[in-house]
Amino acid sequence: MRRPARFTLVAMAAALLITACTGLAPESTETAETTEDSQPTTTGPVELPQVATSPVEPGSSALYEPLPNDLPPPLVPRDELVSGGPPPDGIPSIDSPRFIRVADVTTLTDDEPVLSLEVEGEARAYPVGILIWHEIVNDTIAGIPVAVTYCPLCNSALAFDRRLGDRVLDFGVSGLLYNSDLVMYDRQTESLWPQLEGRSVIGRLTGAELDRLPIQTIRWADFRAAHPGAWVLSENTGFNRDYGSNPYVGYDNPSEAPFLFDGTVPPALPAKARVVGLGDGSNATAISLERLSKDRVLEVEVGGVHIVILYEPDLTSALDSQSLADSKAVGSTGAFRPEVDGDPLTFEWNGELFTDQQTGSTWSILGRALDGPLAGRELEPVEFVDTFWFAWSAFQPATSVID
Repeated sequence: MRRPARFTLVAMAAALLITACTGLAPESTETAETTEDSQPTTTGPVELPQVATSPVEPGSSALYEPLPNDLPPPLVPRDELVSGGPPPDGIPSIDSPRFIRVADVTTLTDDEPVLSLEVEGEARAYPVGILIWHEIVNDTIAGIPVAVTYCPLCNSALAFDRRLGDRVLDFGVSGLLYNSDLVMYDRQTESLWPQLEGRSVIGRLTGAELDRLPIQTIRWADFRAAHPGAWVLSENTGFNRDYGSNPYVGYDNPSEAPFLFDGTVPPALPAKARVVGLGDGSNATAISLERLSKDRVLEVEVGGVHIVILYEPDLTSALDSQSLADSKAVGSTGAFRPEVDGDPLTFEWNGELFTDQQTGSTWSILGRALDGPLAGRELEPVEFVDTFWFAWSAFQPATSVID
């Protein structure tokens, strides 16, 4: 039986402060090739090749108040960035990630959430049960430096290319929140970057934007089936954390208010309604997960781009019970261009997976055809974010809503 729990701000703040404890020394690891076809020479966690980051640049920092006078004008008032409890790096990012093969994973149940990121044909999984304690992983996939991020307070997962001009940035957790969202800082200039913007709003890099990479939160079973030879982020992080447990028990309870959020929530949806967010500015669109849970397939047009949203029901919440494995089901989503070789496709839910009406091929939540005439083909992913309504509407106030 699931243990009842009620989220409180005091409990959440205490959970955050726990993460400031001293990390354990990393266990020894080996390096390995990164391709899914190759196999590591050890059954233990391995370090994969990483692109070197740029050196720290001397100059003024935006991490602390008052702001130095020589910084560019900030894009948001500094006093709107508030402390979430821990100091900078009190929630430690993972900067030397270690990985194991899919076949060696023993700690995940089928419906637990993982972040699925594919770059240049190379896929990796990042269990949310690890990310919830670290929020940022600085990694390299297919030679491209990436930041894989997860904000528990906004329930938002985004991935970024860490290259900015001639720089290769690496990111830490600032300990600050903006609209309750994780504020990252780059270690090269100590500029501040709200995760849901992917843009520096205060600091020497003010106005700079990172390129986003499509990322999905999906069931472990779906990732495992799609990428049986892939790498998975290991719990061997060098830190002592209770991976697989939730330090924000009950946070997605719709009756609980968002933490340290002072904005006005538009009445179109409850503050913690789960939404799929697409586009930005005047093209921003939010689709409620409640609507998707009924339709399973929804076609929309955002900024002149035709998009299909797919919904699968069994993914568990990361923010419900103490154990992610015992949490309630909330469902997973994917956003894609519904066409192959320029030929449009129309999708429907068949009770287990998705089929297209044109060829009868069967498709997964990852936009990959599993069988039928189009077996092996993949849909082009579209950037989107699963998040709470209060967070999406705070960053996209002109958003339209489909509920």
